[in-house]
Amino acid sequence: MEPIADNEIKRVLVVNAHPDDSDFGASGTIAQWVKKGIQVSYVFCTNGDQGGEESGIAKEDMPKVRQREQREAGAVIGVTDITFLNYVDGHLEATIALRKDIVRQIRRVQPDRMVCQSPERNWERIGASHPDHLAAGEAAVQAVYPDARNPFAFTDLLENEKLEPWKVREVWMMGFSNPDHFVDVTDTFDLKIKALHAHASQTSHNLELEKMVREWGARNAAAAGYAEGRLAEAFKIVNTN
Repeated sequence: MEPIADNEIKRVLVVNAHPDDSDFGASGTIAQWVKKGIQVSYVFCTNGDQGGEESGIAKEDMPKVRQREQREAGAVIGVTDITFLNYVDGHLEATIALRKDIVRQIRRVQPDRMVCQSPERNWERIGASHPDHLAAGEAAVQAVYPDARNPFAFTDLLENEKLEPWKVREVWMMGFSNPDHFVDVTDTFDLKIKALHAHASQTSHNLELEKMVREWGARNAAAAGYAEGRLAEAFKIVNTN
């Protein structure tokens, strides 16, 4: 499906399970949106405190480390509106509470487009289908439809927090098994790698990080039919009308 043209998009909300998820999956694309003047906001359901066992950082210190790293990674590509919902890493479920928290962020940001993780398991890339990713994706899609647009859903958000209902026009899913839209990120790949290096607790031990991410981008570009040497990110586009 062809997405809405970027010149019709004013704001984008990116919802992910863990810090670094969007940098692995979509930061080359997000960097292009920021360069075009689109306002991008991040929401992370957890602080990723079960990640980084090879970093030497104590588990109790990991939340503040990962929040700091994500803010640094966001700054690389120009994203400064970053919210952490503080759910427990590894225990994420698509609960009503999580759904409401995402609805709150949708109504606050009022995005035209949302980026989230696929709620469907990708058997070709099991790593993309971490249980937290699936839960974050499911809760995000449920928040988009039916809740965020429905004045009768979570009425206290309107009555107590003055957050008006909002309709997200389209959703871009990362990690989907059969993507239908590709973005050439060759020109922003350097920013993607710089953002990933900001997540030092997760990436500093991987001496093949750039090679690995470049190979992913090359595979996406080949699937899109782009010229050899190009790099791409892949998405499933969902129109919410």
